[in-house]
Amino acid sequence: MDKSQHPRKKSYLFILAFYMISVMTSPKDSSFPLMLLFLLVVIFYLNFVARVVLAPLLPVIERELNLSHGQAGSLFFFIAAGYGIGLLISGFVSAFLNHRRTITLSIMMVGVAMLAVSRATSITGVHGALMLAGISAGFYLPSGIAVLTESIRKEHWGKAMAIHELAPNLGFITSPLLSEIFLRFLSWRGGLALVGVVSILMGVFFLFFGRGGKQKGESPSFKSIRQIAQNSSFWIMTVLFIVSIGSSLGLYTMMPLFLVNEIGMDRGWANTLIGLSRVFGIVVLFISGMITDRVGPKNAMTLFLATTGVFTFLFGFLRGALITPILLFFQAASTACLFPVGFTVMALIFPSHLRSIGVSLVIFIGFIIGGGMIPTSIGYCAEAFSFSSGFSLLGIFFLALLPLFVRIGNRLEVSGEKEKSH
Repeated sequence: MDKSQHPRKKSYLFILAFYMISVMTSPKDSSFPLMLLFLLVVIFYLNFVARVVLAPLLPVIERELNLSHGQAGSLFFFIAAGYGIGLLISGFVSAFLNHRRTITLSIMMVGVAMLAVSRATSITGVHGALMLAGISAGFYLPSGIAVLTESIRKEHWGKAMAIHELAPNLGFITSPLLSEIFLRFLSWRGGLALVGVVSILMGVFFLFFGRGGKQKGESPSFKSIRQIAQNSSFWIMTVLFIVSIGSSLGLYTMMPLFLVNEIGMDRGWANTLIGLSRVFGIVVLFISGMITDRVGPKNAMTLFLATTGVFTFLFGFLRGALITPILLFFQAASTACLFPVGFTVMALIFPSHLRSIGVSLVIFIGFIIGGGMIPTSIGYCAEAFSFSSGFSLLGIFFLALLPLFVRIGNRLEVSGEKEKSH
């Protein structure tokens, strides 16, 4: 059987190599530049892994640094706080440089920060390095979205956003598996250092081979921020991304501790299960695009918010050796649906000159609350009660937002819908 599979493996490698060559040699003036999209997905993946790989390593880090559950959860608050700062000042950086150079600077600084985390010997040092990692990572997204929408025609934005969103979903899948490899052959410090080195090398590669993004961003101003804040669609997007980030990243960061300490799973099996659950999310990711096209962005957002709230509540409310893994898969799938529709709508509601600022503000608020305050609150809730009670309360909070979405969803103005009708 091994011999018969050997030629097949070679054929798969040949197909993969052929695809990579075709991607890298695609025309620069193509309406759908695959090479650029491929590089951005890789950079976004490394950007995301640097921020979430700490989660599956948390049981080991918590034990080695003698941290409580609340202190362990607070590590992600420093990442989130730094990420928010990076988002806020990203407009100044991209206005001084340009979007392509900002992306390069972002991934290289992420690499330096991960090297600093791997060398930190105190909790204060870890906090500082994680803050730097968050700031550096925050530079990427506004410029990344700007480069995509600048380089790709509007009718392909939905497809491009879905492909771009493969990066965080792959990060969710592979981070638990990478952490187990790190712990087997290196250590958690050695693993973080390796992520840092690869990120720096990717930044150098993008600096020489990246295309597009020559336009400069717009520095945030009181006038532009007020113009964005007066748009009710901005607040709808903010609520959506609080839920999106909180239900995905916020829950994900504390899940290894929950499965190991409360459910009693082996750490390796828990991380494997968490990684596999995100594969289901990628499948549903593309189905969500078809649902959005069929029912429209407003109805899709309401539907995805409802399913996310229900499965998040059930994940904490129902516990067992069989039911917990099943709900883990469905909860991961429901959260994956929220991001593509959210980014597509944001690209449509914000004019091009305000797009990077609008994305920055939405993700800033969403990440501070969803990626920072929510995992910290879950950690302290676990100390006082349990992880499962924290997850259930989170699901109730998401469902409590549903009437607000139903009420104001009709006020969401999407300019792209009018163009589709012509």
